[in-house]
Amino acid sequence: MPKFLFSKFRLHKIKDLMQNVKKPRRSDIVLNRSGRKKDIQCRMGQRINDATYPPKPSWLTDHKLQPTLEKMLHDKKYLAAFRSFLQSEFSEENLEFWLACEDFKSTASPEDLHWKAEGIYQEFIQPLASREINVDHHIKEKIKKSLEKPNLSCFDEAQKHVYLLMERDSCPRFLHSDAYLSLKYKSRSRWYI
Repeated sequence: MPKFLFSKFRLHKIKDLMQNVKKPRRSDIVLNRSGRKKDIQCRMGQRINDATYPPKPSWLTDHKLQPTLEKMLHDKKYLAAFRSFLQSEFSEENLEFWLACEDFKSTASPEDLHWKAEGIYQEFIQPLASREINVDHHIKEKIKKSLEKPNLSCFDEAQKHVYLLMERDSCPRFLHSDAYLSLKYKSRSRWYI
């Protein structure tokens, strides 16, 4: 008997039985004139966030719980992990430039302002600098001209550009790296006594 289990006779019987079974009709799919399926929701223009739909499960919205670049730059443990990740990729100059600009903005005296601006320019901006950042030539020229009489906002455009570079490139790579994942799971697994 087991030898006949998958015989042609039995398979034909199963096919005949399956044709008699009534298949449930999906209400969200309609056939258009050409015979292709189309989504009613798209066709009728219904809103996705309608109250009839349940909210997404937490495992689908977990990416929203990841820290933003802003949070990472102001949290010491994330900043240390982000810095070590960038050092492992040999691309920490953007972070160091952003931190140097933040320190520069907190400068009060005009004498300190001048020598800090010169230091930032020589380390990060000038051609062939030891840690040259990737900014546009026009931004570099504006900064060079502003060094004659530096103010607190002379690096703002370059800092914004570097921030956007880190936000688009470095931060997503960090959030998928082992360094971030180990930090994330370490903070979840702490025991409190």
